[in-house]
Amino acid sequence: MIEIRSSRFSMKRVLSRMLVASGLMLGASLFSSSFAAEGAAAPAKPDAAKGQELYDQGDASRGIVACASCHGAAGNSTIPVNPNLAAQPHEYLVKQLVDFQTKQGAEKPARNGPEGNPTPMTAMAQNLTPQDMQNVALYLAQQPLTEPASAGHEDLVELGRKIWRGGLPDRNVPACAACHSADGAGLPSQYPRLAGQHPGYIEEQLKLFRSGDRANNDVMHDIADRMSDADIKAVSDYAAGLR
Repeated sequence: MIEIRSSRFSMKRVLSRMLVASGLMLGASLFSSSFAAEGAAAPAKPDAAKGQELYDQGDASRGIVACASCHGAAGNSTIPVNPNLAAQPHEYLVKQLVDFQTKQGAEKPARNGPEGNPTPMTAMAQNLTPQDMQNVALYLAQQPLTEPASAGHEDLVELGRKIWRGGLPDRNVPACAACHSADGAGLPSQYPRLAGQHPGYIEEQLKLFRSGDRANNDVMHDIADRMSDADIKAVSDYAAGLR
């Protein structure tokens, strides 16, 4: 009986690994196809060393400013209006850089600032190639968050914790932890790290989702649209203090 159970367990593990492998292959195929559909070759394997060089020094010949000038050494920002980028998921960072760019034929990018105006990142990201974005994102994903922000409002902890852990069921707002994880570390390739992020930055982004000015995630728009200013401020502060 033990041998039968063991055999079944082994078979399940094999099938599971096959499914994961198939999923990865499909994902890679779709990713490559998306670039092919736009008439551009898929980028080569990301190079963290080249990403660091571009992040630290920029490329004046292409009008690319050093990312470190705003986001700090190794993605650890000391300027509250500029987010920490260290330890963010590689795939998430690539998507955001793509969404800052204004695509050919489009009037504006998917990610905008207040009142629909382009953010400074549109100008910063516009000249980046797909390979540049892959390289920089991989470099940042490998960096530790050494200077995390922290919560600053003790009076907001109770409400912030409630929303983070349990959401707001009466308004169909799901728990933030369901996607961003209990400790705020996020889920690789899908949801960003919010732990240690500057609370003011999180608050601004939730309001931009709510207004529709940041139009690169329909789910987040729907969630933020059901949250009040007080809800947003409380959960933003709480997330910043997570470790």
